[in-house]
Amino acid sequence: MPIMNYYKSILLTIFCLICSTAVSQNISEAQLEALQRLTPEEREAVIGSLLNGGNVDGQDKPLAFPRVVLPAKGEEDAISTLQSLQGLGPLELLELLEVEEPQTPEDWLASDISFYMQDIVLEPFGYNLFEGVPTTFAPATDIPVPPRYLLGPGDTVEIQLFGKENRQYSLVVTRDGTINFPNVGPLNVMGLNFQELKERILDYVAEKLLGTSVSVTMGALRSIQVFVLGEARRPGAYTVSGLSTITNALFVSGGVKEIGSLRNIQLKRKGKLVQTIDLYDLLINGDTKQDVRLQPGDAIFIPTIGSTIGVGGFVKRPAVYELKNEKTVADVVRLAGGFRPDAFPKFSRLERISDHFERGYINLDLSESSGLQTTIKTGDILLIPPILEHYISGVRLARHVLRPGVFEWYEGMRLTDLIPSPSDLRPQADINYLLIRRETGPERLVSALSADLEMAIEYPESSDNVLLQPRDVVTVFNLSPNRSETIQPLLEALHLQATSQKPFEKVTIGGRVRAPGTYPYEQGMRVSDLIRAGANLSEAAYRLNAELARHEVVEGTKRQTRVIQINPEAALAGDPDADILLHVNDSLMIRELQEWRDQLSVEITGEVRFPGKYSFNPNDTLASVIERAGGVTEQAFLRGGIFLREQLREREEEQIELLTQRIESDLASLALQAANADMQVQQAQSAGGALLSKLRSAQATGRLVIDLQAMLANPDDPDSAVLLKEGDQLMIPDVSQEVTVLGEVQFPTSHLYVKGLDRNGYIDRSGGMTINAAEKQAYLVRSNGAVFTGRSGWFGRGDSMNVQPGDTIVVPLDTQKVSRLQLWTGVTGVIYNLAIAVAAVNGLNN
Repeated sequence: MPIMNYYKSILLTIFCLICSTAVSQNISEAQLEALQRLTPEEREAVIGSLLNGGNVDGQDKPLAFPRVVLPAKGEEDAISTLQSLQGLGPLELLELLEVEEPQTPEDWLASDISFYMQDIVLEPFGYNLFEGVPTTFAPATDIPVPPRYLLGPGDTVEIQLFGKENRQYSLVVTRDGTINFPNVGPLNVMGLNFQELKERILDYVAEKLLGTSVSVTMGALRSIQVFVLGEARRPGAYTVSGLSTITNALFVSGGVKEIGSLRNIQLKRKGKLVQTIDLYDLLINGDTKQDVRLQPGDAIFIPTIGSTIGVGGFVKRPAVYELKNEKTVADVVRLAGGFRPDAFPKFSRLERISDHFERGYINLDLSESSGLQTTIKTGDILLIPPILEHYISGVRLARHVLRPGVFEWYEGMRLTDLIPSPSDLRPQADINYLLIRRETGPERLVSALSADLEMAIEYPESSDNVLLQPRDVVTVFNLSPNRSETIQPLLEALHLQATSQKPFEKVTIGGRVRAPGTYPYEQGMRVSDLIRAGANLSEAAYRLNAELARHEVVEGTKRQTRVIQINPEAALAGDPDADILLHVNDSLMIRELQEWRDQLSVEITGEVRFPGKYSFNPNDTLASVIERAGGVTEQAFLRGGIFLREQLREREEEQIELLTQRIESDLASLALQAANADMQVQQAQSAGGALLSKLRSAQATGRLVIDLQAMLANPDDPDSAVLLKEGDQLMIPDVSQEVTVLGEVQFPTSHLYVKGLDRNGYIDRSGGMTINAAEKQAYLVRSNGAVFTGRSGWFGRGDSMNVQPGDTIVVPLDTQKVSRLQLWTGVTGVIYNLAIAVAAVNGLNN
C-alpha cells in the first residue's frame, strides 16, 4: 500500500537520525497482539499517529467536513493500541508494520512446505461484519413506516384535511398517549400501530367532519432507549431510532467481541425472552426475519460463545465456526461453503483433543458419505488438503513462447503438434535447441532430451520431431547467454539420481559460444549437438580447432583427463571424424580467434586539424594517431595537453575511497577526545570535517602526465612514446595566458601571465598567504599536470621552477597547526590536484 511505503520511508529516516542517542524498547507480546487485532489500515493509522505526535487520549481533533472515522471496532482497539505502543523506537515501529496477515489457501498452495506441516491460522467467522461501522450511528429516516409500527410518546403524526376543509396538522403523541386534534378534541392512540391509527382517524373524521377527507402519515419518529449487554464491545444503554432493529443496536455498540456468541443473541422485553437471532442466518443465507424491531426498554443480551470447530484448507470459507445444531462433518463443511474445486477431500484430516487432553488425528475420506457423517466435537479442526499440483496427462510448454501453459496430451503427439510453426514463438527464439524434461517409470525418474524445431518442421516424420509423453516439459530458449536459471533445476534433479553405476549425466561447453554452460547429457549426443545447445559459435570463435576434455574413471580406482582436438567447423558440417560421440562429463572449449578484440578507439579533441574518435591497433602510439588526425593546429598549447585514461580514473576513485575511510577513522579517534579536548583538538576536528567534505566531493579524472612537446618532436623515441589503451582521451587546448593561484591565499584566482614574474609575485597578487598556509610545502603544477616542489627553500631554483603560462601555484593547508595526523597533509595535495585536473577538463569541454 502507498501509505505503508510512506510510513516506512519516514521511519527509516527518523531511525537513521536518532539511532546514536535513542534507546528504544523491545516489542512485548501484548503490544504485538494488540496490533494484530487491527486491520492493516488501522495499523498504519496508529503508527502514523505516533509519528505525528501520538494522539492517545481517544479524542478526535477538529477536521473539516467530510470526515473519515475509524470503524467502531477499530476506534476502541486503535486507542488502546496507540497507548500501549508509546515509547517504542522507530525500528520497532517499522517491524510492527510487517505484521503478517492470515494466510489464504493460495499461500498454503504456494508454500514449499507440506500442507499438514504449515501453520494454518484461522480467523473466527462473522466478526468482521461490524468492522465497517462509523463511530456515529444515524438510522435511515426516509424509509416508509411499516403498518405494524407501534406509536408512543414523541412520535409525530402528519394529518392533512381536504374537501370541505383544507388544513394540515403535525400532532405529537403526548406522554399520556393522546394527540390533540384541533376542532375535534383529544384522540387516544396509546397501544395502536400505524395501520390502526390511520383507520381510527379516518373513522373519526368521517364522523365529526362531514364532507372532509383525510391523509395520515408519520412525521418525525420518537427515539427509544435500549440496552446492549453481555459480550458487546461497548455494552451499555443506547438511544436509537424507533425504527431500529437488533442489528442496528449491535452496530451502535461496536459489535460482538470474539468471545461472544453470534448464534444465540437474545432479545429480552420486560424480563422475558421474546426473540433469538442467529447472525449466521444473516451472514450465510441473507435471512433477516429474526431481526425484529426494538421497543423502549428492550435488552439485547450477547452470551459467551458456545462450541466451536475450525475448518481450514481448501474450503470456500476457511474459518473458526460456532456450532449450534451442527452434528456431523457434512454440517460444518456446509457452513464453510463447501469444497473448493481444487480440494482433495479424500485425504482430509480431523484434529481432536482427546479426553486425556492429548491431540490426535483422524483420517477422513470426505468423498464418501461415511466420512461426511463423522460426528464432530467442540475444539475439532478439520483440514481439507489441495489436489496435487502436478498434471498427469498434460504437456507443458514454457519460457520463450507466445502461449505458455499446459496442453492436452494424446497418443502419438509430436513436437510439431505442440509448436506447429516458429510464429508461435517469441522473437529471437532459439529454434535449434529445445530442451525436454521427461519423467519415466513409477519412480518418475528425470531424464532430458533436446530437439531441433527447425529440422522437426522440415522433416516431420524424422526423429527430430520428438514423440511426446505425458508430463513432458518443453522449454524454448531465447538467444541470450544466460540459460542456467532454467537448466539448473533439471541438472540438480539429474545429480540427485546419480550413483556410482550411473554417474551424473552432464556435458559442458565454454569459450566462444553464445550460451556457454553445463547441459544435460543425452544418449547418442555428438559434438555438433553440444555446440547447438550452446546456441552455436559466436563470431569470435576459432572454427578450425577446439579442445575436448574427456574425464574417465580408470579401473574404478582413479579419474584421468584425456584431451581430444576437434575441428568445430567440420563437426557442424557432419564430418564423422570431427563430430564424434560425447561421453558423460565431457567438456568442450571453443577457442577465440587470434587478435580478436572489440574495436579499440581513442578520442582526440581540441586543437588538432581533424578531431574525433580514431580506431587503433595494439601497440599503436598516441603520436601516430595525432598524425592521422592531421597534426596539431598553430593555436595548439602542447604544454597544456590533457591525457585521460579510464583505468587510472578507476584507480583514483579507489584511492579517494581509501583516503576517505582513513580520515573518517582519524575523526572518530578525535571524537573520543572531544569531551575533554583542548582548543587544538577541536580545531583539528573542524578542519578534518571540512577536509572530509571536500574529499567526498572530489572527482577522479584519470589524468596521465605526458610531455606532448617531446613526444611530437621525437615520435620514434620509445622513452616518450605513449601506447594507447581502449577509452583513452586526449584534449589539446589553445594557447593559455593565465597563471592560477589556489589554496591558502587571501584571494585564490587566476592572473594574466607576466614574463619574469616568479611565484612570490603571483602569490602577492592574490593577497599573500593566510595564517594556515604551509609556506615551505607550496608547489607548482604545470599545465600538463606535472608537479614541482622546491628543493632549496620553498621557492627553489632552476629553470624547472620558472612560472609558465597555464601553470597553477598551490599553497596547501598547514595541517601541523591543527593536527598531528600526517596523512591530512597528503590529502590536501590530492584534493588540489584533482580540482586542477577537473577544472582543466571542464575548461576544454566548455
